[in-house]
Amino acid sequence: MTHALVWFRNDLRLADNPALHAALRADLVPVPVYIHAPEEEGDWAPGAASDTWRHRSLKALAADLETRGSRLHLFRGPSLDTLRAIQAQTGARAVFWNRRYEPAIEARDTIVKRSLQHLGVQAQSHNGALLFEPWQVETKSGDPYRVFTPFWRTALAHWRLPACTQAPARLPAPPAIPGVLTIDALQLSPSLPWDAGFWSRWTPGEQGAHAALARFSAHALDGYHHQRDRPDTPGTSRLSPHLHFGEIAPWRVVHHLENNPAVADRDAYLRELGWREFAHHLLHHFPHTPETNFNPRFDDFPWMQPAPDQLAAWQQGRTGIPIVDAGMRELWHTGWMHNRVRMIVASLLTKNLRLHWRHGARWFWDTLLDASLANNSLGWQWVAGTGADAAPYYRVFNPVLQAQKFDPQGDYIARWVPELAALPPAHRHAPWTGGTPPRDYPPPIVDLASSRQAALDALERTRARHTASSDASDRPSPA
Repeated sequence: MTHALVWFRNDLRLADNPALHAALRADLVPVPVYIHAPEEEGDWAPGAASDTWRHRSLKALAADLETRGSRLHLFRGPSLDTLRAIQAQTGARAVFWNRRYEPAIEARDTIVKRSLQHLGVQAQSHNGALLFEPWQVETKSGDPYRVFTPFWRTALAHWRLPACTQAPARLPAPPAIPGVLTIDALQLSPSLPWDAGFWSRWTPGEQGAHAALARFSAHALDGYHHQRDRPDTPGTSRLSPHLHFGEIAPWRVVHHLENNPAVADRDAYLRELGWREFAHHLLHHFPHTPETNFNPRFDDFPWMQPAPDQLAAWQQGRTGIPIVDAGMRELWHTGWMHNRVRMIVASLLTKNLRLHWRHGARWFWDTLLDASLANNSLGWQWVAGTGADAAPYYRVFNPVLQAQKFDPQGDYIARWVPELAALPPAHRHAPWTGGTPPRDYPPPIVDLASSRQAALDALERTRARHTASSDASDRPSPA
């Protein structure tokens, strides 16, 4: 029988897998391959937390393949050389994979495709990750969108969801290939189990993704548009790591929710999926944004040099500002943080401490299980005010008011900052205002009011420089 390599990447599932189903439709025997090559991802090789998820997700995928008569073949890169070697060993006629959209990966995959085609091998990529390809949604003038609302309006006008395809019940046995590694040999799981607290909350793999979707639709979708901003309640889908690793297709999520009677809640959730689409749209068209400001007006903004103890206090959840510390500790202990709290902790770092958003983006990249380059870049630049469709720089989240509004009883704070659990709920949001704060909890590392004003003053100076520069450029040159 003729073989086809199915190159798994961030599409660790069997249902709704276009690359796998392309091989089956062509009546080729799929040879499932995973190649570990983090160095090919440039400056954004996967972080430690996401590696721990990948380790477990690969084990789940390998088990799913084995129950169907196949197996996952694991190798360490480089990718092109490895694919060539496997193709030569198996005589595979084709290589199928699902696309990724990070700039370094897009560049690598272009080389891979051309090289395989030059060898006479069919090389075919598919959309396995998004509702829309990043280049499919454009303005009337053919430009990429820079603002979410018109992007999503146009996307919905072209709404064409793929049909769901079930995982095959059986797969033909692939040939034996020399040099295959075990999953443990990839060393994705830490030798010291600092991730031990993650796995009572998460189940990586395709089955875990489907179970998470079922829980969300049964218990949290109803009321989602009111509850999604509340970190003190289980009101979100918690699907982000599953979507990032491709354990579930976004169109399956949409199909699953399509007939739900809670229309307002369903549409609110679909809009959140829309932001994920927008993030990939921006990353594809503006590949510099993980490193540099989308808005160049901020290139000379006077960011502060980070004091090591101050940055460490933010990273460790020891800022003395309860909602921020709760979020940073939730991140450290679970590999995830509620989205509303992500915005609050990012605002403190970029506005009150006035540290460059890259410091936060790098920390999230290493500690988030759902660390997506597209979402991470968009999110940090949005809060910092430097990005596309960004929150204006003059919008500075007040963490005390945010906590009072979205964690009114301080339950989320008490869960993750137990030093404050004994305080009355009204004092958990700002313990420095309620008499004597607990001795084991630090005072705030920054004054919220004066630091907010300092940030606004810095913005005003930046604006004034740009205005003066613009005025000068408009003057006629001397004769």
